[in-house]
Amino acid sequence: MPMSKDPQGGGTNADGTKNEAYCSYCYQNGIFTFTGTVKEFQEFCRRMMVESGMSKFTAWLYSRGMKRLPRWKNQ
Repeated sequence: MPMSKDPQGGGTNADGTKNEAYCSYCYQNGIFTFTGTVKEFQEFCRRMMVESGMSKFTAWLYSRGMKRLPRWKNQ
């Protein structure tokens, strides 16, 4: 999700501070909320973005860089 669209402005770390690297849907209380693979996560995010009114192409553009996030680099 684009951080500008995140209603909470980012996820939260274990100590309750804001984490600006991950959105509030992905990262809560220092734990990632999605436990699948990066491809499954990309598809999930694309589906959610389309359901919220984004075009399929724009959702694809936003999701294609997810595999480069630190969380997924070594997987």
